[in-house]
Amino acid sequence: MSPKQEKPPIEVVELDSSDDEDAGVSVVGKRKPDMPHGGTSLSKSPVIESPNAIVPSNYRPLESRSFWKAGNFEVGRIKSTAMHGELEHARVHPKFLHSNATSHKWAFGAIAELLDNAVDEISSGATCVKVDRIYNPRDNSPALLFQDDGGGMDPERLRKCMSLGYSSKTSNSTIGQYGNGFKTSTMRLGADVIVFSRSSQSGRATQSIGLLSYTFLRRTGQDDVIVPMIDFDISDHWAEPILCGSQDDWSTNLKTILEWSPFATKMDLMQQFEDIKSHGTKIIVYNLWLNDEGIYELNFDDDDEDIMLRDEANCGNTSKTNKRALEQQSHISYRLRYSLRAYTSILYLKKFTNFSIILRGKPVEQFNILEELKHSKVITYRPQLAGTSKEILVETTLGFVKDAPSPVCGFNIYHKNRLIRPFWKVTADGSSKGNGVVGVLEANFIEPAHDKQDFERSSLFFKLETRLKQMVMDYWKGHCHLIGLKPLEPHLQNLQREQVANAQIQSPTIDRQPVTGLAAHPRPDFRSVQSDKVGRTNSNRELPAVQPITGNATGSVKKDTQIASSSCMSIDQICEENIQLFRRCESYIQRETELKRTIEELEKELEDTKKKSADLSSRLESQKKLKLLKQFG
Repeated sequence: MSPKQEKPPIEVVELDSSDDEDAGVSVVGKRKPDMPHGGTSLSKSPVIESPNAIVPSNYRPLESRSFWKAGNFEVGRIKSTAMHGELEHARVHPKFLHSNATSHKWAFGAIAELLDNAVDEISSGATCVKVDRIYNPRDNSPALLFQDDGGGMDPERLRKCMSLGYSSKTSNSTIGQYGNGFKTSTMRLGADVIVFSRSSQSGRATQSIGLLSYTFLRRTGQDDVIVPMIDFDISDHWAEPILCGSQDDWSTNLKTILEWSPFATKMDLMQQFEDIKSHGTKIIVYNLWLNDEGIYELNFDDDDEDIMLRDEANCGNTSKTNKRALEQQSHISYRLRYSLRAYTSILYLKKFTNFSIILRGKPVEQFNILEELKHSKVITYRPQLAGTSKEILVETTLGFVKDAPSPVCGFNIYHKNRLIRPFWKVTADGSSKGNGVVGVLEANFIEPAHDKQDFERSSLFFKLETRLKQMVMDYWKGHCHLIGLKPLEPHLQNLQREQVANAQIQSPTIDRQPVTGLAAHPRPDFRSVQSDKVGRTNSNRELPAVQPITGNATGSVKKDTQIASSSCMSIDQICEENIQLFRRCESYIQRETELKRTIEELEKELEDTKKKSADLSSRLESQKKLKLLKQFG
C-alpha cells in the first residue's frame, strides 16, 4: 500500500543532525536455502526480476540504474511548509543524496567507509565485521551486506546516523569525524539501504530499523529527505513499540518500510535481528548500481571469496601481455584496484589482535608490505605545524620490494591507522629513479579529504610531498647498488645533458608525461604499476637513470648514450632543482621562525626595560619633590 499523496508524518532528516561514523558496520546473514545459488549470474547481466518474486506495484527500481546518471532528473517546485508565525527551515532535497555520494569516485572507497565504522566499534567490544552478498527477497537481485557485533545504536544514535553532518565521534583514535560517510558510502553503492541495530544502554535494551531509500523519495516525488524509522523496547524480552509521536505515525513509518524495503511483512523485518544477538548492527544496501553497460558494478561471481570491481578488473586483462606485465599485475599494488580482499588486506596499518574482517565467509589476512622490503631504512621527518613552534616526529620506512628492480614504487600513506593513499608515486613519470622503492608512514598531522582517498591540499601536504621526493632520491643513490644497479657515470650524465639540449633545439615540442603525481586524480595513484599502459614499452622514451653492474661499466659511450632518453633526463634535472629549491625554502622558513622568536623575545625585553625605566623615573621625580619640600620647609 503506497503512502498518501500528501506528505505522511514521517521523521524528516534535518540539516543540523546526523552521524556517519556512529553506524557500526554490519552484515546481514547468509542467503536463504531457497534462494538461487547457481544458474544465470545476476551480476553478469542486467537486473532480471524473478518470475516468482512478489513485487508491489510501487516497488520497482529507478529507470536509470547507473550511478553517474541517477541524479539526472528535473527538480519540481518546492512548496513552503512553514506554518503561520514560523520561520522557514533549510531542507535537503533527495537529489542531494546522490550529488553528496559522488564524492566517492571509487566504489571500494565507499566500502572502506563502512568498514571504518565497524573498526571504530572495537572500543565497544566488536570482534568482527562481515561483508557478504545476499539476495533481495523481492526480486532476487544481489544486495551488499555488512554486519558487526559492536555496541549497536539506540534510537537516538540511529537518527544521528541517518541524518546529515552530525558526528558524535570526538576520540582521537576514531577514524570517522565528518558525520557524512555512512550516507555517501551507502548511496554510492546502491539506491537504497536499510539498517537494523540492537543496543543496550543504561539498562534499557532497544532495537531499531531505519530506511534511507532514494527510490522511495524519487518515486513518491518528495522534496525533502524523509527517513522512516521504527523502534522497539526489548528489555522485557518482547518487542514493545517505542512511540516518538502518535501511534498513527509509528504505523505509517512501518507501512512505508514494508512497502519500499526488501521485506514485505513485519515478521520478515523482525527475523533480521535473530543473528544480531544482544547488540550489533546490520546494514543491507540493495538496488545496487550498474555500470554504463547495464551490468552490476560489483562482481560477485568471478571469485566466491572476493568482491571485484568489474570495470577495474577488465582494465587488467592479461590475455595478451608479456611476462613482466603479468608479474606487475600480480602485485598487490595492482590487485587492490579491483579486488576487495587485496584492498582490505592493507587498509589498516596495525594488525588487529581481537578483530577480523570476514569477507564472504573467509577472514581477510592482513598484509604489511614492510615485512617484505629488502634493505629497509627508517627515516625521521619533523614537520612543523602551522601557527606553532611545536614539532612532531614522523617515522618513514623505506626499502626495495622483494622483486626489485621493479617498476612498483610509491608510498602507502596512512592516517590514524587507515590507508589514505596507496603506492603514491612522488618521483617523475618516465624516470626509472626510485623504481622498486616503497615507503610506509602514518601522517596524522595532515587531514584527509572527505572520501578518505586523498589529503587536503595544505602547505603541510606539499612540504610532505617534497620531503618524500628527497627521501626517495637519497635512498636510491645510497642503496641502488645493492640490487645490482648504480647511478650513471658523470661523463655519461654530461653527454645526456648535451643530448637534451640538442633534442630541444631540434624538437622543441617534446611529449612529456605530467610530473604532478596524483594531484588531479580523485582515485588512488596506480600508474606506477601500469607501465605497459603509459608508454614505458617504448625504450626511446625512458631514461635509464641506473646501469647494471655487469661487464665493463665504462664501455662504449656511444652505446650507453643511445639507451638514454633526453626528455626524461630533463625531467630528472627539474626534479633535482625543485628538491634543492624546496630545501632552501624550508631552511628559510625555519630561519624566519627563529628570527620571529628572537624578535618576540627582544620586544618583551624592551617592554620590561621601558617599565623599569618608567619606574625609576617616577622614583627620581618623587625624590626631587621631597628634596624641594625639605629646602623650602
